[in-house]
Amino acid sequence: MKKESSDKVVDLNRILKEKESEIELLQQTFTEICSELDLDNVFRIASERARELINAETLLIPLLDNNCETYTYRGGAGKHADEVVGESLPLEFGVCGWVWKNKKPWWQGMLDQLSDDEKNAWEKESSTLILVPLQGKRHFLGGIAGMNKIGGGAFNKKDLNLLQLFASIVSIAIENAMAVSSMEASHRLNDDYRQRLEILNRQLTESSKELEYLSLYDSVTALPNRSLFHDRLTRDINEAQYDNSTIGILLIDIDNFKDINDTLGHDKGDILLNRIARRFEQSINPHETLARLGGDEFIVVLPGHNEAQTVTRAEAFVKSLQQDFNIEGNRIVVNASAGVAVYPEHGNEFSALLKHADVAMYDAKNSNAQVAVYDPASDRLEQGHLSLVSDIRKALEERRFELYYQPKISLDTGMVVAAEALGRWFDSSRGEVSPQIFIDVLENNGLINDYTYWAIDTALAQAKAWQKTFGYIRVAVNVSPQTLMHPDFRHNLDQVVINHDEGRLLTFEITENLFLSEFDRLADLLEHIRSLGIELSIDDYGTGYSSLSLLRRLKVSELKIDQSFVREIVDSRDNEILVHSTIKLAHNLGLGVVAEGVESQEVMDLLVDLGCDTIQGFLISRPLPAGQFADFVRSR
Repeated sequence: MKKESSDKVVDLNRILKEKESEIELLQQTFTEICSELDLDNVFRIASERARELINAETLLIPLLDNNCETYTYRGGAGKHADEVVGESLPLEFGVCGWVWKNKKPWWQGMLDQLSDDEKNAWEKESSTLILVPLQGKRHFLGGIAGMNKIGGGAFNKKDLNLLQLFASIVSIAIENAMAVSSMEASHRLNDDYRQRLEILNRQLTESSKELEYLSLYDSVTALPNRSLFHDRLTRDINEAQYDNSTIGILLIDIDNFKDINDTLGHDKGDILLNRIARRFEQSINPHETLARLGGDEFIVVLPGHNEAQTVTRAEAFVKSLQQDFNIEGNRIVVNASAGVAVYPEHGNEFSALLKHADVAMYDAKNSNAQVAVYDPASDRLEQGHLSLVSDIRKALEERRFELYYQPKISLDTGMVVAAEALGRWFDSSRGEVSPQIFIDVLENNGLINDYTYWAIDTALAQAKAWQKTFGYIRVAVNVSPQTLMHPDFRHNLDQVVINHDEGRLLTFEITENLFLSEFDRLADLLEHIRSLGIELSIDDYGTGYSSLSLLRRLKVSELKIDQSFVREIVDSRDNEILVHSTIKLAHNLGLGVVAEGVESQEVMDLLVDLGCDTIQGFLISRPLPAGQFADFVRSR
């Protein structure tokens, strides 16, 4: 257990060291070439450093000749570079001409943007070659090309970003050296040329400052990144040791952010992250640090805060997200989970505090609490998270999961009209494992598709068995966006549900968020699902950002109002109005309405008055094993 925790810290340190090494290499290069005016030396330094930066077997620098019809390899390093440097080729020959023509970098990610003819011509070289443009102040200079990754494999997006950043600075040094070379050749070193050289050197200095900024700040949110956060927290720890004070660490994770990216696209996801950052900034004091760790995680350092103060601040940050965001006309409701760790109680160094805040955040997420404080007893990373992944994989292979069924009751007749299938897993060593935990593991380890097909198949078989005894009872199965949007979903579903008679025993509950993603393709897929007799239910309605106008175009059968609105309907006039209006609008569209999370008679009576069709919740019954569910149906 300690080894796994240690491995995570080692991985974090390795990533930080790699980033520091890359920045150090870039800064070392710029220090060497910023004052270097000998063009051959500039090419030599740039070639050697660029090859080391992207780990290439061979690195070449082709420059466009003055005739703009040929290019010449002016610099090179690595395997066979000496044989190539000095050679000239026609511009239309090779990738250099493509880069000059399109003013874009060449790497394997460009294949999807090519025509079929271009793709056929360049596909063989796509993974073994990367070439970024060298764009001068006034014109295109040439490029920097890496060939064959050392150790095999393909050049990736990280290599592309590093090489582009490298090229943007090196191009200035090359222009400097070319300018000096030209001036020496013509013996016209006058004041105008010196002034130009000074301007270019200032540009190099400004670019170096830009490099430093990019190495410390997140490009999406403009907040401090992990490197700067590490520096700030380390400084605060040193001061706290001296002052004998405390520090609150607050890790905030945006819930279901992957669904937002999948449905709206990564561009709008980035806009949302930026808006969240701006909202969080409103609550930050000058001596505190707000940073983005990456993905959908934000972290706050609160010097001088004890546990109670940090929890209060955490609740305020989460509450600040209650007001929805408007991204290009889409109303987005954001929820978050926050984990709290406090120095020195929960650790006295960066890695321990960050890890324990992360553990607390997962505790909050898995317990449906907004904020959780680190508790060593619930540290599931210490208890063997990697072994948990392995055990869940094995449980799926051996079909050791079980479906429980929660009844859905008609408010008109009081009869059981449907059931929701909910996964359960009892492990011999862990006991009953929370669905929030094992579903999260399934989704994050590429196992959710197999689990979903197993759940559909199992639920369908159970519905067939009940049909012989009780008649027609639909069973609802939750289908994740990840599974639903998979290219093989339609084919795999057809293998499970053979005909309309079988399909009419099933309902698929799908999240509201999904309806803005590739609407036309989704509509076609849902039409196919309906053709099998399967009904469609919008799960957790009210927490996402679909609109009833879209539902008109989709053959959805029902809306399922999220329990967060239902539980407080008696005490919250706003929630009552929202639920009532949703029921009326749904009925106008010919849709049924299910209210989940019904736990009191008062709530049920009010739902009857508001015209709700169906309810489920602990007031009626908890989820039951198949046998007990059958007994419950008989009792009704």
